Amino acid sequence: MTTDPRETTGRPAPQGSRIDPYVDSYAARAQGMVASEVRALFAVASRPEVVSLAGGMPNVSALPLEEMGDIVRRVTTEQGATALQYGSAQGDPALRERICEVMALEGIDASAEDVIVTVGSQQALDLVTRVFIDPGDVVLAEAPTYVTAINTFAAFQADIQHVAMDEEGVLPEALEERLTALAAAGRRAKFFYTVPNFQNPAGVTLTAGRRRRVLEICRRHGLLVLEDNPYGLLRYEGEAERALRADAPDNVIYLGSFSKTLSPGFRIGWALAPSAVRAKLVLAAESAMLSHSTFNQLVVGRYLAEHPWREQIKEFNEMYRERRDAMLASLEAMMPPGTSWTRPEGGFFVWVTLPEGLDAKAMLPRAVGERVAYVPGTGFFASDEGHRNMRLSFCYPTPAQIREGVRRLVGVIENEAALRDTFGTTPAPPAPGGDAPTPDLP
Repeated sequence: MTTDPRETTGRPAPQGSRIDPYVDSYAARAQGMVASEVRALFAVASRPEVVSLAGGMPNVSALPLEEMGDIVRRVTTEQGATALQYGSAQGDPALRERICEVMALEGIDASAEDVIVTVGSQQALDLVTRVFIDPGDVVLAEAPTYVTAINTFAAFQADIQHVAMDEEGVLPEALEERLTALAAAGRRAKFFYTVPNFQNPAGVTLTAGRRRRVLEICRRHGLLVLEDNPYGLLRYEGEAERALRADAPDNVIYLGSFSKTLSPGFRIGWALAPSAVRAKLVLAAESAMLSHSTFNQLVVGRYLAEHPWREQIKEFNEMYRERRDAMLASLEAMMPPGTSWTRPEGGFFVWVTLPEGLDAKAMLPRAVGERVAYVPGTGFFASDEGHRNMRLSFCYPTPAQIREGVRRLVGVIENEAALRDTFGTTPAPPAPGGDAPTPDLP
């Protein structure tokens, strides 16, 4: 005989409990962990006939694979006893020294003692959030912002509040207004999260003048800055800006990664934090995963020590510049009136704003049906914004694929506009097939 849950718990059986018997056991923070509404669409978009302008996957084809293979072999044969063993939660000391050399290119004077190696910069983001955020705490973030940062903050039940930005980066006056409003309400933000260089998803770069103003505002309000900089060395034109951390070492936690300038497969990132914070991050890392892959750290360390990695980044930049130029030229030549987009000086992304009345999220099934994919703008906001926006990525497809992808996308936009003009709104398209699991896009 089946027992009615109300007889033992005193409350109705939860919806969905027949397919998930643990629904009553999850922590409150797990309630926000839901699959993306467009996950199935990206499963379809992974098919070879679809031109994907969606994911920010680095193009590793320019890597010296034979040399990387030799480094892997020598780490195994010469350092195997160390490489295949547990390591420190803070990371290999020699690699941390090399990381300081990388950060010096953007004006950062750092000690290896204040660096913690992480599993990509994503783990660093998770650790910082874990150390600082209690449920209900305010996190400030640019609007739009990195989708997985939103997911991380939401997982720790933060109150994510956006700060407006334009083509020159976050608006200092908007940041000031937000902080003043919080203070008037008796609240304070724990930190301000920013991607200042070639921002994901907008592709814009925070200007030097605004960097100074943002740092001054944050200093005056006692607000910590979380500077996420995975794209900073991927500059295709213009002069490099100094890292925020370079001018405010006591008030900025800097996150870096080798995923874009070497390979995401090694999963090596880092955090540079003030000493007291760094100690907390090490403890959080130990509780999360005990230690990192010693093997991967030694491989990356040897690569930095033995390979001309600065020249390798220049080679990447030439390849990505060609793709960026193909994207911008195609948009300029083909996009219909009323469409606008950013013009990134580096990084991987262009942020497109559609004509009035069009919805990028609603349009995505039609786009996939026409064999082109993108990321709708709604995913980059904690609030209900971004319906007219889409993120286009130019890093992975070839220039020819980019041009073809934009051509297909323009056809979809024009058809959507025609449907809007005819019906006043666009009829919902049928959902495409495909239910294979697809990882969240970077």
